[in-house]
Amino acid sequence: MGWTEILLLAIVQGLTEFLPVSSSGHLVVGNALLGALGYPLAKDLVEVSIALHMGTLASVLVYYRREIARMLGTDRRVIPLLILATIPAAIVGVGIKKGLPETVQTQVLDNIVLVGFMLPVTAMILVAASRRMAGTTEYPQMSWGQALAIGVAQSFAILPGVSRSGSTIAAGLGAGLTRESASTFAFLMAIPAILGAGVLEMLDVLKEGTTGTPVARLAVGFVVSFVVGLAALALLIQFVKRGRLAVFAWYLVPLGIAVLVWQLGLVSQWGFAGEVATGG
Repeated sequence: MGWTEILLLAIVQGLTEFLPVSSSGHLVVGNALLGALGYPLAKDLVEVSIALHMGTLASVLVYYRREIARMLGTDRRVIPLLILATIPAAIVGVGIKKGLPETVQTQVLDNIVLVGFMLPVTAMILVAASRRMAGTTEYPQMSWGQALAIGVAQSFAILPGVSRSGSTIAAGLGAGLTRESASTFAFLMAIPAILGAGVLEMLDVLKEGTTGTPVARLAVGFVVSFVVGLAALALLIQFVKRGRLAVFAWYLVPLGIAVLVWQLGLVSQWGFAGEVATGG
């Protein structure tokens, strides 16, 4: 993969990992766009994905370093809550990666048409979250049931086009957490989620062998996704605090429609349908 593709995908990953617009969906769409523009399709996307995910993981660790320190000290009750919340996504993720044939995995995880359908679903989740009144529970005091409910929402976000941050923040608000606690717990959940995804991808690389992406390019991708991810994370927190998650729906719905039009040729189909309807 060349420098241009690495930089573009690193920016996309850094922005979309935390903004509630689905990083996995954008990486699928971004790779397809590069192919449509004449660039060779990224055959080594797994290695690149590992580097970019580790960059965004580093940004979470830096941004929430104080909360992580408290979790390892006075707020140790949060650790088993995070473990419980991680289990549903782990079951679904491992089930897809290890339990399904590779062709089926590709049809699910790299399906650009599915991305087009799921982006508006994410938009509806964000609109519902914005209309929800914030609760009063702080995340260290949440119940096991609340943690599990947020974890189930995270497992749904394995589908490309469904935002992990959007679905978990929305679930936290629905479970009665304050806005700040909903976002904090959602991004603390991102630590095992991103790390687990990276481990699975690393196993794939070890099994199939390296595809030869230069280490320097992977390192640059890591740094760019880290810096952009840190900025995106800080930005999203402000939107959550102000109850303005729905603003991202104005981007997701048109994008989903555009992807479907591009992939399914809906423009020509509508034209044909119009001719049939008018007897033409």
